Amino acid sequence: MSFTPLSYKPEQPSDFFKTLKNRIDSYFVDNKKDRQGDFRMYFKTFFMLAAYISPYCFIISGSITNPFIYTGLWVLMGVFMAGIGLSIMHDAIHGSYSKNSFANKLIGEVINLVGGAAINWKIQHNVLHHTYTNVEEYDMDINGPAILRFSPNQKKIGIHKYQHIYAWFLYGLLTLNWATYKDFNSLIRYKKMGLIGGGKYQFTLELIKIIIMKLLYFTFMIVFPIYVGGATGLTVVLNFVVMQWIAGFILSCVFQPAHVMEECEFAVAGDDKIIHEDWAAHQVINTVNFAPKNKLLGWYIGGLNFQVEHHLFPNICHIHYRALSQIVKATAEEFKLPYNVQPTFGSALWSHMKMLKELGKAEE
Repeated sequence: MSFTPLSYKPEQPSDFFKTLKNRIDSYFVDNKKDRQGDFRMYFKTFFMLAAYISPYCFIISGSITNPFIYTGLWVLMGVFMAGIGLSIMHDAIHGSYSKNSFANKLIGEVINLVGGAAINWKIQHNVLHHTYTNVEEYDMDINGPAILRFSPNQKKIGIHKYQHIYAWFLYGLLTLNWATYKDFNSLIRYKKMGLIGGGKYQFTLELIKIIIMKLLYFTFMIVFPIYVGGATGLTVVLNFVVMQWIAGFILSCVFQPAHVMEECEFAVAGDDKIIHEDWAAHQVINTVNFAPKNKLLGWYIGGLNFQVEHHLFPNICHIHYRALSQIVKATAEEFKLPYNVQPTFGSALWSHMKMLKELGKAEE
């Protein structure tokens, strides 16, 4: 199962990305701004981590006896667990959190605090998803379980006609799957694909690291609330699942409406392993922004309501996306490319649901 990279070779070369990049460069020079984050990212880091850790401290204190408040604390952890991933860790792993590479690496490792594995995220997200967005068998974000069909190029089965109903429940299992099974499965798959560099011992080192971090994670999340906080095992496990479901649902509701949408195309590479379009145009065509005027939502989800800008410039911190969006939109329109935007978060979710329903329809 070796990995064969695809190539982007447009039938008609375009100056779209060259022109856009020059304009983006000029924006930063003219406004004397850095591409990476600033004090706003440091404040957000403190806030998100504090909001995630504070409920945990109450949980293990043993002082919370009201079951509704107890569960509410786990729900809050789920909300800010997603916030950490979306608005802190995501920038760091792209190298856009800070100009300091050590800071990026350190904050990127925060994913381990929420049950993930940095190595897998870098490969699945940075390498595969950002390079081959919406390309079947290459973009792992659309290669879900068989009961979910995210692309018209995937095999259709009977149960898919109901996926617009049951997908929402499955979305909540995203991070629980990462924490328990997927990180191990993905690491093995990426080794077979030849995507884990660093020498012949790198896979073993990464596997040991994942095992150690998982043991620490489950010790803090399951063992401590039982033996330090005094809760029953069943209570802790059920609330842990609630926390994971909340986080997984939020993350999925941010990721999926960005690409599995009615506006998107799903390119297929030929036997020659070539996609006959420009990489930047491919990103614009297969990505959708949503709720561009919702500043609170944008703050919480790390600017990922501006997914077009993120896919074109993942090495630029999300705090700049709103300003850059005007440049990207104008340039896309100039080069006769679509600039896909859903006006609200609700309309984006509705459009995604309609896409799921369309992908599940029986052949006529």
